[in-house]
Amino acid sequence: MAGTIFGIPFDDELFMDKWNEEPDPELLAMLNSGAVVDDAMIAGMIQGQGNFYTIPFFNILDGDDQNYDGQTDITVSEVGGGTQSGIVYGRAKGFFARNFAAELSGADPMGHISSSVAKYWQKRRKARLIKLLNAIFGITGSSGRAKTWAETHSLDLSSDSATPRPIMETDLNDLATEACGDNKDRFGLTIMHSKVAKTLENKKLLEYWKQTSADGIERPLKLASVNGYTAIIDDGVPCEPVGGDGADSGLMKYTTYLLGEGAIRTAKGRVDVPVEANRDAKKNGGQDELITRIRETIHPNGFSFTIPKSGVWTESPTDEQLFATANWSIKFDPKAIPIARLITNG
Repeated sequence: MAGTIFGIPFDDELFMDKWNEEPDPELLAMLNSGAVVDDAMIAGMIQGQGNFYTIPFFNILDGDDQNYDGQTDITVSEVGGGTQSGIVYGRAKGFFARNFAAELSGADPMGHISSSVAKYWQKRRKARLIKLLNAIFGITGSSGRAKTWAETHSLDLSSDSATPRPIMETDLNDLATEACGDNKDRFGLTIMHSKVAKTLENKKLLEYWKQTSADGIERPLKLASVNGYTAIIDDGVPCEPVGGDGADSGLMKYTTYLLGEGAIRTAKGRVDVPVEANRDAKKNGGQDELITRIRETIHPNGFSFTIPKSGVWTESPTDEQLFATANWSIKFDPKAIPIARLITNG
């Protein structure tokens, strides 16, 4: 509906079109690598009511075959399967005029505002993905195998001493092989800290992508290629000091993630009023406000979310509930889960 906000004409439909069209190079890299997949089945479930969904899966067919000689009975094995459950979270954020004062000098103020809002939600979404990955690596279950899921999919090569152990040429390949064996070709994306990226860049193993703007200026992106993987450079991945005094003070541990085909499922939930303008005549002597809302799911495929039995549960999980390892369990054979992490000192 047309109106006015921040002193300019405001049309929420036009705003939504521009918001949805705002390019996100990092999300596009994830989608193109196959790591993040828009899931139509989940989308169909969460477009109605509710924020908890359950999707079925079938186990891989297995077992011994029999001799077909006209005398031996054929053994019939039941096709097994199970379900995994996910959760939709809803979030909202409001902005008022002074947040966008610098943006209104452009020829397309609506485009500037929608671009700012889109980038805000893109950063929040990526931060939640990283925290979700961190949560599931705390799971100790093995889903039927001798080793736990984390033992095969998490490789900690970092040093606690004064001698740092940086990422080496073969580390990502070794991790992919240990995690998924002959399925390691499913990995296509890595997310790493800039310090780790610098180490690989100095080894001439990493090359940054470049983008040419409309005015012909070439700029580097926080995207790169390394060992055949699309690399996203993000200092939001876990990094923590080793601790201690003396020579090892200042030593850090950095987590690098490997993601593969279909590792992350995502879908948008129903939001009847995703954006609206508001005028508060009393606040600060009068101010214009823009309110935005989203409902979506980011689900690590092969894991299941369980609604916690303690604490306050509402129609949307808090970040504390969403990122609590205790609320997640493994459902797939670990070899079928192309999610892995490497920990080094740089």
